[in-house]
Amino acid sequence: MWKNKFIEYLRFEKNYSSHTEISYLNDLNQFEKFIVDKCGEFDLQKIDSDLIRIWIMQLMEEGMKPRSVNRKLSAVKSFFKYLKKQGVVTHNPAERVNGPKVNKKLPVFVSNKDMEKILDDDENFSDDFEGHRDRFIIELFYVTGMRRSELIGLKDSDIDFYNKTLRVTGKRNKQRIIPLSDITMEKLKGYMQKRDEHIKNKSPFLFVRNNGEPMCPIMVYKIVNTHLSSIATLSKKSPHVLRHSFATEMLNNGAEINAVKELLGHSSLASTEIYTHVTFDELKRVYNNAHPRAKNEGEK
Repeated sequence: MWKNKFIEYLRFEKNYSSHTEISYLNDLNQFEKFIVDKCGEFDLQKIDSDLIRIWIMQLMEEGMKPRSVNRKLSAVKSFFKYLKKQGVVTHNPAERVNGPKVNKKLPVFVSNKDMEKILDDDENFSDDFEGHRDRFIIELFYVTGMRRSELIGLKDSDIDFYNKTLRVTGKRNKQRIIPLSDITMEKLKGYMQKRDEHIKNKSPFLFVRNNGEPMCPIMVYKIVNTHLSSIATLSKKSPHVLRHSFATEMLNNGAEINAVKELLGHSSLASTEIYTHVTFDELKRVYNNAHPRAKNEGEK
């Protein structure tokens, strides 16, 4: 009875899709079957957190993936939250039950060697305005780690030539200052000179199209994707890959993780910590290749 009322609640009050309703109902039916097999009845008052944990363990032992288990646990948590709201139970036994950890995929990044091949080969870029712009867009992504939306939103007024910095506006309009090297500043000035010679109608935006209008997201994506496509081993070829590459290079070269966090504009250190796994993998690779005692017998 309460299961059906819960599904109606999801449909009419939460506006969940029919697909989500079916998933929740299947998860709750599976949970009910487990409880009946274990206890002989599905008594909502007798279900406690230990029973729910045993159910989760059984799902894991059956080979279910952590992401699927967490989805089922989420359904049970939502169900008991609804029951508590309706006064059917006095507490939610699933509230403090933690699901299995889901392994995060490590971010894809480009090595500095591959980036040098792309940026330093003049044949990769035309010698006109678009060629200079596209090269500098890729380089700025790589040396600052900024997001695509942040790069598109850059204006000439965000540049501090005296202090050699960029003011970047990130998520929720939060601003941060990114320092630029002397070399990058010179390349920035060179690009701006080329842009001003080519574009007749002045725009406040740093990066523009041939007609002087601001860049659009898909255009920036295509520029990066086209040039990263020369790296055959790269599984992803987007501006975000260059953001990953920036963070990885910074940490590999001894930067403090808190400094990288600020440069990336992360609100939480947890978002930056994933790059430490990448650098640790790189450290292991270097060790295995360089240390004589780390090599296999056949390699000695």
